[in-house]
Amino acid sequence: MENIEKLKIPRHVAIIMDGNGRWAKQHGKERVEGHLAGAESVERLLEIVSKYGIRYLTLYAFSTENWKRSREEVDALMLLLTEFLRKNLSRLKDNKIRLLVTGRIDGLPEEPRNELEKAIAETSEDYEYTLILALNYGGRAEIADAAKKIAEEVKNEKLDPSVIDETLFSRYLYLPDVPDPDLMIRTSGEFRISNFLLWELSYAEFYITDTYWPDFDAAEFRKAIEAYSARDRRFGGRK
Repeated sequence: MENIEKLKIPRHVAIIMDGNGRWAKQHGKERVEGHLAGAESVERLLEIVSKYGIRYLTLYAFSTENWKRSREEVDALMLLLTEFLRKNLSRLKDNKIRLLVTGRIDGLPEEPRNELEKAIAETSEDYEYTLILALNYGGRAEIADAAKKIAEEVKNEKLDPSVIDETLFSRYLYLPDVPDPDLMIRTSGEFRISNFLLWELSYAEFYITDTYWPDFDAAEFRKAIEAYSARDRRFGGRK
């Protein structure tokens, strides 16, 4: 990577991969073909982020709201997830990439869930990077689930309500040991976060590009990193 040493590199990048359907329409293809092209973009991205030394990458792959889509499209997405995991498990291990999932994994169909559990187990040791797939994920659901866990511990007298603060609350989120994203990228030009990492994105820098996800390549990623590198992150303070 040219002049990468001059850039401030985020430790954790989160991406809303948007625009597969519009990309397919633009190219006269079915929506499923857009999702297939999007999966290929993910494979390219895995090579790119490791070259930048980015330790954590979270991809918004399937939201709690995506179940509202047609049965045909949902089934195709679940099949695509299963095939992606089978195809790329060796690549993850060879490149020392650990796989984690954030979301209600128990709500996924059995076949992709089994593949996810296998990949998580087989990449859990000897890793340098972490790929997180947000699956059956919703930011409000995550916060509600955390509140429910806390309420149960308070009810069972395992937790004193007086000690509950932001730090303690965050320990009850889906992946409490993963650092918050530094940079959130959204493709396809939409200016919303769509119920993605509502707690974790509190101080992330946002980068929006009009590029559809299947066309998001190394050059586009470089633009996002350069934009992040130019930001002055104050975390609510003043300079």
